[in-house]
Amino acid sequence: MRSTKAAAAVTRLNTRDPAHRYSLGMTASGFFYLLRAVPGGAPEKISADLTMDEFVEFANKTGPQKKVKISKLDEAFERQLGARGKSREGED
Repeated sequence: MRSTKAAAAVTRLNTRDPAHRYSLGMTASGFFYLLRAVPGGAPEKISADLTMDEFVEFANKTGPQKKVKISKLDEAFERQLGARGKSREGED
């Protein structure tokens, strides 16, 4: 079913934001929209009618975002690249 990708995006969103309850709505023409409700409240529509890919992108950007874990080696590499770029600016 086409909506599996969209449903997975809503599941991830519910995991990231426990303060709200998100659900997926689908129109007869095959567009998706996002509903949000506070516990004990009525759901409200928080998005326009979107295609599946637009809906997944919208759901992924909604709510709190997970912080990406960066290793100490990655941090050192980024610092090294930054220092290298600064030294090359003076060569021009």
